[in-house]
Amino acid sequence: MLANLNQVLQPAFKGGYAVACFNVFGYEDALAVVEAAEARNASVILSINLDMIEFMPLQNIVSMFRPLAESASVPVCLHLDHNYEIDTVKSAIDHGFSSVMYDGSQEPIMDNITGIQSVVAYARQQNVSVEAEVGSVPYAKGRDHIKSALTKVDEALMMVEQGKPEAIAISVGNIHRIESSYVDINFERFDALEKAIKIPLVIHGTSGIKPEDIRVLARRNVCKFNIGTCLRQRFGSALRNTLASDHELFDRLTIMKQIIPELSDEAGKMIELLGQ
Repeated sequence: MLANLNQVLQPAFKGGYAVACFNVFGYEDALAVVEAAEARNASVILSINLDMIEFMPLQNIVSMFRPLAESASVPVCLHLDHNYEIDTVKSAIDHGFSSVMYDGSQEPIMDNITGIQSVVAYARQQNVSVEAEVGSVPYAKGRDHIKSALTKVDEALMMVEQGKPEAIAISVGNIHRIESSYVDINFERFDALEKAIKIPLVIHGTSGIKPEDIRVLARRNVCKFNIGTCLRQRFGSALRNTLASDHELFDRLTIMKQIIPELSDEAGKMIELLGQ
């Protein structure tokens, strides 16, 4: 069933677990994620990142993924990940996303809040939820223009009180797209943010966080973890192994039917790690 972000995060906020938000790039990986969620009776978020919307028009993305969400037996949110253009975010709302993230984290805090206010006012008319980011989560590779800045408690509180998003992404040492190492979470800053902020918190860059730290954060006020790298790595590994197993193999559906269970297994591990 299609759900907005608020509908999947509020139960997590009250229940002491977190919802997995997977970046997906095709029907096969989205199907694998939904099947993993259904097998565990867990809510899940299908997230569309900036690379995907540059590759495929918004209306085509919605046409592919929204019916999958609507037909699922568990709540599935269709979420627009980091986007820096308000007009694009509003267009995603118009096309049928149930949740959006306007990322004004590279702007001064008051400009960030003003942007969120505009998006929230538009989104609420269509029962769409909004995620903001305060501080700035850097990237291990690519997007070198994205700064690294821990979330300031006073700025996060201003965003919550004035911008009124449903969730707020924070920077506490997490880094996007780490492939083979782990970061150290700044729990001192996290503790201060958790004490001050009384809405669901979001962590981006999950693949680079130690599993034991993920468990701790998921039991507290982090209700959404964005997951991309580990799923893409599993896809690449499964594809190479499948093709290597039969050099005569060429049919796409035959290939993908062997890869989908691998992706579903990876998604299921992450869902369980977050407490669902």
